[in-house]
Amino acid sequence: MDDSDTARRVAIVTGASSGIGEAVALALLAQGWLVFGASRSPSERIVASGFRHVPLDVTDDGAVRRAVHDVARQTGRIDALISNAGYSLVGAVEDTSDAEILAQMDVNFMGVWRMARAVLPVMRCQGARGQGRILHVGSIGGSIGLPFQAAYSASKFALAGMTEALSGELADTDIDVVLVEPGNIRTGIGAARRVAQAGLASSPYQERFQRALAVIERDEAQGWPVEAIAAVIVGAVTARKVPLVIRAGPWVERFAPLAKALLPSRWFEKLLIASYR
Repeated sequence: MDDSDTARRVAIVTGASSGIGEAVALALLAQGWLVFGASRSPSERIVASGFRHVPLDVTDDGAVRRAVHDVARQTGRIDALISNAGYSLVGAVEDTSDAEILAQMDVNFMGVWRMARAVLPVMRCQGARGQGRILHVGSIGGSIGLPFQAAYSASKFALAGMTEALSGELADTDIDVVLVEPGNIRTGIGAARRVAQAGLASSPYQERFQRALAVIERDEAQGWPVEAIAAVIVGAVTARKVPLVIRAGPWVERFAPLAKALLPSRWFEKLLIASYR
């Protein structure tokens, strides 16, 4: 690290090899941040951009602790953590194995928990009351249980609860915790999507599942550009004050959690099911 780095704000971005994480890392770089992009392998764009790749699997607690320690040792500070690493598992509850569910939770939920647990000792030593910002990338699916995405929704519901609890625990510090819940975004999530293996064979849900999957893929293709959600996330990282939860994406999806709160539950369920037909 050269002398010019010591004056720069420091961010760790997980899942930085593609999609939202890559776009956020590049946007922070453009604003002068010193960005450490954590992922299992770097993208070509990231290597060319000059930000620092951190080889990391968020399911490995030892690797998480070592990575955060190395960043803090090099820079002396961590101003922001953007936990974005995750993937989508689809399939009916009945068709999804324990191993598939646990793998989903390990990345989408426990990976975020591990990262927060590792950076907090660093952030608490910054300033008189601790200082930093932890941003978790959740999903509208963390407010609404999405048919044939139960494991994914469960991981994001858990993340929402953990974020709210953590914010309360840090109330007497200057460390902010923010949950960003995007709707459909045009990223590479479809390429990384995993399908419950039992759902690929003779599942009684096969016809409905295939229709729902077609809707999921259509909505993703028509979603916000990844640069738009990256701008929201970077704004949440750099703003002086931020709310606990920020929902972003197509307006219908941002409105859906409010509709769920206002409508009778069975009415809302019927509307949700109809949207997947």
